[in-house]
Amino acid sequence: MSRGKQPVRRLKRMQILLAADAGVSDEAIAGAVQTSGSTIYRTKKRFVEISLEAALSEEPRPGADRKLSGKQEAQLVAPACSDPPRGCARWTLKLLANALVEVIEHPSVSRETIRRRLDDNDLMLWQQKMWCIAKIDGEYVARMENLLDLYAEPDHPRRPVVCFDESPIQLIGEVRVPIMQKPGKRYR
Repeated sequence: MSRGKQPVRRLKRMQILLAADAGVSDEAIAGAVQTSGSTIYRTKKRFVEISLEAALSEEPRPGADRKLSGKQEAQLVAPACSDPPRGCARWTLKLLANALVEVIEHPSVSRETIRRRLDDNDLMLWQQKMWCIAKIDGEYVARMENLLDLYAEPDHPRRPVVCFDESPIQLIGEVRVPIMQKPGKRYR
């Protein structure tokens, strides 16, 4: 416990295990470490059943499932990049949520979900200019949906999906014969 800097939760778990080893009751540990009885129980249980490191470390937190699929997220980005409804100067989170509910099969979408998905795509509604697709028509949407359906397909060893990004890098081998190094010099 005395070496280096540790996260507070890890230090509390260390204190719980040391106090339990000294024979202190769970109620006294809860008061001294300022934690709940369930935390003490879980820490001791993980120590006994798994290991010391498991008792001291964080359990993975599952979190909630994403509210929007990749296709639905693309359907959110499309109106965000288009002109706002008539009578509005720009899109708001609430307007986008209402527009998205009309397009997808969801009873409701919260403003926070919209904000997070826009943030993931680096879209900021308050900016006057941002990178967007110039023209969103039926052909564009159809191609976008075909591509998203392709990405959603399960992996198949005979039909791999190869993606190309926009990096200006040529993925080829040696284009020139390498110069052989002289003794004491590096390879070039």
